[in-house]
Amino acid sequence: MNGQEAVELLHRMVAIASPSGEEGDLADFLAGWMSEFGMRSRIDEAGNVIGEIGNGAGPTIAMIGHLDTVDDPIPTRLTETRLYGRGAVDAKGPLAAMLASAVKAGPSFPGTLIVAGAVEEETPGSRGAMHLRRSWSRPDALIVGEPSGWDSVVLGYKGKIDIAYRVSRPATHPSNPVEKAVEAATAFWAAALEAAGPERSHTAFRLPGVTLCELVGDMVEARLELSYRTPPGYDGDALVARLRHLAGDGSVEVLNAVRAVSVGRRDPVVRSLTAGIRRVGGTPHPKLKTATSDMNTLGEVWDIPMATYGPGDSSLDHSVSEHIVIDEFLRGIDVLGAAVDELRPVADDNLVDAALPVPTWKGSAHP
Repeated sequence: MNGQEAVELLHRMVAIASPSGEEGDLADFLAGWMSEFGMRSRIDEAGNVIGEIGNGAGPTIAMIGHLDTVDDPIPTRLTETRLYGRGAVDAKGPLAAMLASAVKAGPSFPGTLIVAGAVEEETPGSRGAMHLRRSWSRPDALIVGEPSGWDSVVLGYKGKIDIAYRVSRPATHPSNPVEKAVEAATAFWAAALEAAGPERSHTAFRLPGVTLCELVGDMVEARLELSYRTPPGYDGDALVARLRHLAGDGSVEVLNAVRAVSVGRRDPVVRSLTAGIRRVGGTPHPKLKTATSDMNTLGEVWDIPMATYGPGDSSLDHSVSEHIVIDEFLRGIDVLGAAVDELRPVADDNLVDAALPVPTWKGSAHP
């Protein structure tokens, strides 16, 4: 598969709108594309599209990206150097790079390469990845497809706890000094902020961060939603218990929760991607991110070597100017191909035993 075919693949993927919950057209297209380029393809019960290639005689290496985008369409436009459009970076670019690298490895690959495009990663439930972790036997190694930049590898993500608080108060006159519902909600927000801990930051990987996502209400009924971003080792159960105590006669509901995930620089997948970047002429940069991804979802149950990688500038995620640089996209394909070559002999020597279950790297945080 040449570079022009890879760019054409990505262009067609970006041109197919696929907001969360509406990924069917893109999944159908990719299932056909996979078959045309020699992969065994299927669409599972959740709507994930899955392709396999290789002779099956060795380890199984999974590369999992996502099909969906935020529901905010922008025009698709291809120039000589850039491809503009929703999903070009987050995360059709990484997924297309994975597909191209798998096709390049070909049917003679000594093992199995699986590439999956998951549905609903942009939603709190990550339904596609949840289905994969329930229905698959765990692979020997995993690369998650998100934009890291072609010369960077993501070693970890903060966790997340999404909370909804509801409160009601009897109707009364505005001049009555009793607490109104919206006042109770405002007071809960202030207390919930402090409940995260004495130090908070959305830019430091080792500190929790808190966001007030929504506050609606009046004197009688009020509701707010909070999102906590939590570092490795953070006691989420204790936080929820504290919030329920602070809520008084209000109610606290956990909408979604996923733990932080982090691997060390000696993780075999990290090392293979790092070697791949060097082989393509780059200087590798490790990153820790304060958002979440399907690496969190899958890492909760798969104790295997893993990391996140993909071409694209993540600062363009969800933006009105989302685009990917073509040269970076093509370099990403080469890095993934080289990483698979590097990973294969390690996988043959029992990849799972080589994993580092405890995070060891304490580098600076990257948003």
